[in-house]
Amino acid sequence: MLPIGAVVFEVFTGSLNVLTHLYSTVLADYIVNSLLLMLGVGCGVTIVGVPSAWLTSRYDFPGKTIFVWALLLPLAIPAYIIGYTYTGMLDFAGPVQTLIRDLTGWKYGEYWFFNIRSLGGAIVMFTLVLYPYVYLLARAAFIEQSPSITEVSRTLGCSAKRAFFLVNIPMARPAIVTGLTLALMETLADYGTVQYFGVSTFTTGIFRVFYGFGDTAAAAQLASFLLGFIALLIFLERHSRKQSRYHHALGKPAKANRLSGAKALLAVLVCAVPVIFGFIIPFLQLLFWAILESKIDYNFISLAWNSLYLAAMAGCIAVVLALLLAYAKRVHQRSRAVKVSVSLAGLGYALPGTIIAIGVITPLAWFDNQLIDFIKYSFNMDIQLLLSSTIVALLFAYTVRFLAVSLGAIESGMQQIKPNIDQAARLLGYRPLAVLQKIHLPLLKGSILTAFLIVFVDTLKELPATLMLRPFNFDTLAVKAYELASDERLIDAAPSSLLIVLVGLIPVILLSRSIKLSTKP
Repeated sequence: MLPIGAVVFEVFTGSLNVLTHLYSTVLADYIVNSLLLMLGVGCGVTIVGVPSAWLTSRYDFPGKTIFVWALLLPLAIPAYIIGYTYTGMLDFAGPVQTLIRDLTGWKYGEYWFFNIRSLGGAIVMFTLVLYPYVYLLARAAFIEQSPSITEVSRTLGCSAKRAFFLVNIPMARPAIVTGLTLALMETLADYGTVQYFGVSTFTTGIFRVFYGFGDTAAAAQLASFLLGFIALLIFLERHSRKQSRYHHALGKPAKANRLSGAKALLAVLVCAVPVIFGFIIPFLQLLFWAILESKIDYNFISLAWNSLYLAAMAGCIAVVLALLLAYAKRVHQRSRAVKVSVSLAGLGYALPGTIIAIGVITPLAWFDNQLIDFIKYSFNMDIQLLLSSTIVALLFAYTVRFLAVSLGAIESGMQQIKPNIDQAARLLGYRPLAVLQKIHLPLLKGSILTAFLIVFVDTLKELPATLMLRPFNFDTLAVKAYELASDERLIDAAPSSLLIVLVGLIPVILLSRSIKLSTKP
């Protein structure tokens, strides 16, 4: 809760001069662009995610077994990386427009082409990488729906199309809205894509105030607006189904209907297009740049080492804390204080990296300054910063941001362990920590590994918090890819981007395997 408290404290105690200047100049642009971006991405991920989820859950067509897991692959590519890649391909000097000019003989200004660096381009990029949130949850909801519901609607005169919109979609509404909310929170949290595409949002504004004005208080005040957007999204998601109840009859899963001819071809296209444009094309382009156009040098190895060991440390910290929190909740099941504390500890995942960075740097910088003054006054010694602008600040921010991810994975695994195992161990004289060490840890190996890998990959991809909190002269793969792309050195950014994508495939593969196992009879 410290980052949130620090942001709120700065809002009420800092000067309003910079915020007043922003209000009279660019604040309206931040609000309008953020709302338009949310609207466009919300429509995009719904249009792509829901039909593909429905087709792979209720129909059988050529390639379905591949599409079930392939539709998750875009999750491995961060939005800013796919944005850099398509910009390099579709810009005026890129291979696509160059080919058009070579084939037609047209010159600059004689033909129209989609401007990738625009609000519309950013919406397309976010849609391509974030639709799996909606696809994944919607597909699970469609699979759980009993076929008897659709059959009853058909007997009442509904066509298959009408039943889909009036019965199946409303029944899956909670899952769809949850996936949509996750996608929109990721959109608001992004910095690299909107900055590179020249779209002014709250995230880009926070960076400009933080670096341009050097005013942490003003950045915190602007971050409070973004925090309000996130809170509004969560509130609307919960309020939208507050008065509704969603029940379905339990039964065997619906039998997949076989599609053939034009319908089968259409189903293949609906599922193939997001996979091709969301993963295959950008992955192959990055691979081409990395292998044929770039070189791996010592600097790249140093960047990879910085990223990997930082991600490993963050993963270990998050897993250890998640184990202690989840086990405390299990041992003290009747303690409301413990339950509330665990819930608050996982709140950081809903916060963008920019807000967490501002909330982390403020208290740590205050502590460092107080410590420096105390040492100077008491011992007449000069010391350097101990917490702010160090790896400690980065690890603290990563832990706040991703603790909820590891906590969810470990709590899920711990729920599979029957309580009578704990009771039997206690009767044999084992204390709670001994029970955790000797019984729970061996049984939770899979959940612990999953939690570690997810935090590891999320840390590797995190850009805003790393940009704002990293020590001087300390870069990671994500930061380097962003800096090189900002300098229009897209080919040089390819190796860093490709390694992030390859590592990001690990949790996607684990997720696809779990889906495959869960759908087996």
